Parts: sequence; structure tokens; C-alpha cells
Amino acid sequence: MNLCDIGTIKDIMAAYGLSFRKEFGQNFLIDGETVARIADSCLCEGTKTVLEIGAGFGALTSELARRFEKVIALEIDRGLIPLLGFTLSGFSNIEIIQADVTKTDLRELLSTDLARGGVSVCANLPYYITTPILLQLLETRLPFDCVCLMVQDEVADRLCAAPGDPEYGSVTAYMNYFGTCTRLFGVPKNRFYPAPKVDSAVIRIDLYKEKPAVPADEQLFFRVIRAAFGQRRKTLPNALSSQFTDISKTELAGAVESCGFSPDIRGERLSCADFVRLSDEIGRRMKNV
Repeated sequence: MNLCDIGTIKDIMAAYGLSFRKEFGQNFLIDGETVARIADSCLCEGTKTVLEIGAGFGALTSELARRFEKVIALEIDRGLIPLLGFTLSGFSNIEIIQADVTKTDLRELLSTDLARGGVSVCANLPYYITTPILLQLLETRLPFDCVCLMVQDEVADRLCAAPGDPEYGSVTAYMNYFGTCTRLFGVPKNRFYPAPKVDSAVIRIDLYKEKPAVPADEQLFFRVIRAAFGQRRKTLPNALSSQFTDISKTELAGAVESCGFSPDIRGERLSCADFVRLSDEIGRRMKNV
């Protein structure tokens, strides 16, 4: 059966008494070429297992199953579980799990698969929950080979932005600590059913095996990033001073300048490595207060 055909989707949904649920951000891909390209984008040397977040109708799941030894497909909508059992009945290497990924212990779920070989992540994420799920994936510290995501077009711009770009923000700097993000290709809204209001893009995050820059105090590093972008119109020393009440503004300005930055620089100009240097300098000064 063609799982990208609108008629097929409507017929099977009707047969199972289902309708599209807006609260789950259900927009199914109806372009076979796009589905195949996404599955290909997950290919990494040594990857045996793919965790798919949001199996939907099973179109992407089936393409992943043709490329990898095992697919673990999470689907939050209970109503879609029996439907997936039907649409994916021809595959023996797919494990379908009804679960909310934000409430799932991924370390426990994937422990056996991580021990036997590489694991990658693939997801067509609802727009309203893209950032929380991405942060969850990063914060597990699991050694994923790559994370391949379909996201809103403007979110892709933000995640792939470089320091100094208008789209560059705290989530960009935070993500750059864990890996590199590449925008692969755009996906117009007319390739979904029902069609969303905006276009999408596929991105791939390749996680570092060894981080190129590691702060002395990771929590302080994250705190500096949040402060730097908390009031992004302010200069970096002023933005930091509004959040760091445990160290003087003079010391913060001194930390910025000792790292070689202009006193009127803004946080959006700093790379991840710059934030590591700055947080280490602030940490040294805080110890001397």
C-alpha cells in the first residue's frame, strides 16, 4: 500500500474510526521522495537502530525499516497503535511503542540497543514541542550517531545559524555545545496532509564524540548563555549583570574584556567556544569575591 497517498490515508483512518488530532500536531507526509530522503539522511556508518519519534501513519517508519536492522517507533496517540500494526505488518524489525517521548526514560529504553551498536534518532516533530524534545535528546547525553529532525523552517534557520546571524540565539549556542547542526533540505507545506500553515526543513545534528570546548563549570556555562541572551538588546556586560547578582558589574565587564571582547559586544556575537572561555573567566572571578 502507498502510505503517502491521501486517498489511502483517508480510507484507513476511516476504517479505524480515526480523525486527525491537532493537539498532537498530526501532519502526515504525502511525498514519497521526501520520506525516502529523510530516511537516507539518518544513515551513519555503524548505525543499527533508529529511534523514531512520532510514527504517525508509518510512511517514514517503513522506509527506516528498509535501511536499518531495527526501528523503535514511539507514538503518543493510542488510536494510531492498531493502525500502525496494520500498515507496518509486513516488517519484522519494527517495535511500536505507545509513549510520550517527553515522559520516556530513553536511557533505559535504548540500553540494549546502544550496547549492540549505534543508535540514531529520526523525528517529524510537532512545531509546538520541537525545542523541548530537542533539549531532552541532548540532555540525555546518550551517544546518538546523529539526530535527524523535521522542524519548522524558521526553527531550522535558528538552529543552524552562525554567531552574528539575526537568528542566532541561546538555543543555537546551547546546541553547538553538543554537536554541529546542518540544514539538509526544505519541505513545502503542500507535502503534508493536513497541510500546516508554514513550510518545514530537515536538519541533521551530528553529536560530538569529544566536545571541542568544555567549560570548567558546565552549569555556570549554561547560566552565562541564558543571561547573555536574556536581554539581547543590551551589551554583554549589561545583560550579564542583570542576571549575575553575586558578582559586580565591574568584574563582569572585566571578564568580558579579559577574554578579548569589546565592552560593547552583544551575546549574539559569541560562539560556543567563546562562551566557554567567558564562563571560565567569570568562574575564576567569582571564586575571588
